[in-house]
Amino acid sequence: MKSKFTDASILLAGLATGLAALILTKMGNPANMGFCIACFLRDLAGAIGLHQAAKVQYLRPEIIGIVLGAFALSFIQKEWKPKAGSSPATRFLLGIVVVIGALAFLGCPLRMVIRLGGGDFNAITGLLGFIIGILIGVFFLQKGFSLNRAYPVAPAEGIVLPSLFAVLFLLFITVPAIFFLSTEGPGAKHAPVLASFVVALIVGALAQKARLCTVGGIRDFILFRDTRLLSGFVVILLTILIGNLALGSFKPGFPLQPISHSNHLWNLLGMILVGWASVMLGGCPFRQLVLSAEGNGDSMVTVLGMIVGAGLAHNFKLAGNPDSLNDAKEFVLGGLSNYGKVAVVACFFILLIVSVLNLPRKNAGQLAA
Repeated sequence: MKSKFTDASILLAGLATGLAALILTKMGNPANMGFCIACFLRDLAGAIGLHQAAKVQYLRPEIIGIVLGAFALSFIQKEWKPKAGSSPATRFLLGIVVVIGALAFLGCPLRMVIRLGGGDFNAITGLLGFIIGILIGVFFLQKGFSLNRAYPVAPAEGIVLPSLFAVLFLLFITVPAIFFLSTEGPGAKHAPVLASFVVALIVGALAQKARLCTVGGIRDFILFRDTRLLSGFVVILLTILIGNLALGSFKPGFPLQPISHSNHLWNLLGMILVGWASVMLGGCPFRQLVLSAEGNGDSMVTVLGMIVGAGLAHNFKLAGNPDSLNDAKEFVLGGLSNYGKVAVVACFFILLIVSVLNLPRKNAGQLAA
């Protein structure tokens, strides 16, 4: 298929997303985490009491802004079309798997790109795993994998998640005391609320217009040699890399990167899960937020699954631990607890079962044989 690197909307969306990560980091968001969907859903889950990890609790305005920005533009452009019914329970489960994999790596695909642009070479392992996962997902797509089609639903169904997020944001700015909010750690590091919200509104609208998706870029290149979505991925990386070099924030290396671990095996396996499950879902975590804003009830279920998954990951100590220094200033390698390792392995079995069960009967039988 002919290359579409000249598509202005995807280039603009990639540029805006990269600039948003740089700006929000400069204004207070954690280093190399200016715009991370999985991390911010984790913080949101903590803020509403779904987990008790005190260092990662904050109602991130970025998540709400992305959804409301995409909702507004899709409505204006008459692209807001409520639909649902495409294997919602399976999508909820896959949402949980995506977040368990992302938190094993300590970041979603978007943060993987942000970490690369900041010099965190552990993200190279994550990128390799991400590509492997997408390749596995594409293999099953080519065998006929499908979660079946969605059907039009009542308009009330399509505004559930945007309305819920809007109410949460209103409560957050009027009565913040009802939320759990970190006083230290990543959850305590954040840009001003209004700035985060406005920046995310813009990014959400542009991402909706361009259909920006980190998974879709690599998937479409593998399947069709179409580089349109891949160009957005590249622009995000280049924007962050150039910005960090200009700001003096590019710090290359493996150990002791911000909220990162250099246990390469679990970085690799975590992002294989994210890539594989995201292909099955039809989009990365960022894309799921945008689709939910367009009235897609199945993506809303996926987002809720990701929020619940983040709560489970921290309540049951499944998430990765960053590299650190002990009291004697000795390096301590981060990674996963034994519980986290078991969870990651279990998620591979879950994805395999879901992949095979949703193949046409003929192809499923061939694989089983």
